Amino acid sequence: MNIMEWTLIISAGAFLAGMLGALTGLGGGVVIVPMLSLLFGVDIRYAIGASLVSVIATSSGAAAAYVKEGFSNIRIGMFLEIATTIGAIFGAFLAASVSTGVIAVIFGIVLIYSALTSMSKYSIKTSGSAPDKLATRLGLNGSYPVKGEEVHYNVYNVPGGFSMMFIAGSLSGLLGIGSGAAKVIAMDKIMHIPFKVSTTTSNFMIGVTAAASAGIYLTRGYIDPGLAMPVMLGVLLGSVLGARILARVRTKWLRLLFSVVVFVLALEMIYNGITGRI
Repeated sequence: MNIMEWTLIISAGAFLAGMLGALTGLGGGVVIVPMLSLLFGVDIRYAIGASLVSVIATSSGAAAAYVKEGFSNIRIGMFLEIATTIGAIFGAFLAASVSTGVIAVIFGIVLIYSALTSMSKYSIKTSGSAPDKLATRLGLNGSYPVKGEEVHYNVYNVPGGFSMMFIAGSLSGLLGIGSGAAKVIAMDKIMHIPFKVSTTTSNFMIGVTAAASAGIYLTRGYIDPGLAMPVMLGVLLGSVLGARILARVRTKWLRLLFSVVVFVLALEMIYNGITGRI
């Protein structure tokens, strides 16, 4: 396989990863890192570096479309980014002292938890429930379009969601996944935000989270331009297409796609991490 063929294959895989990341709020990293490390034998730290660059591209490609369509809650995103950015810097420093096998196993465990949690139905507080005082004071409540009408929702348990975002940011810095899975779970399960709002707001946030840790990977030499460029371009194009598809896809199919993909990849990462193949 020559360089041109290798680049085209990498770009094609990144395109699919970007589309999946835009549809589910994962950021594509859950596919990019296993694809590069398992299929192409790339060192997992270089795979994480390329993934972080692609996560920034995914956020840039999808976030603008989601904001324009009225799905993303910018105020929630800006508030929660405080916690994710601090966590991302912590996770990036931690990655230097953890072996690649351990990183792979942690990656797999996080993905399995994400898949199992996503399969259960999320719960949104009914309109009769009293609004959360802190969320109201911060102006986090909002609305999103459903069949041409605006559906209003309230945000709950702000401290719990904020704490989970620090963990999400740490995972981003350590694993290079943009922490979209943990962010969606935090907003969906803990803060009771509608799933489409959670995924779109996650896409809005992951670029900032990834940028915080990508700088540290860059200074350590773990971002290879020859690898990061085709990954970034493929993910960017895929994320734009995914953003256009999201508005017409039923939520339950997004959850099924989310769960199946990350569960399979999780098993692969754990197996290869334990056997020392990564």
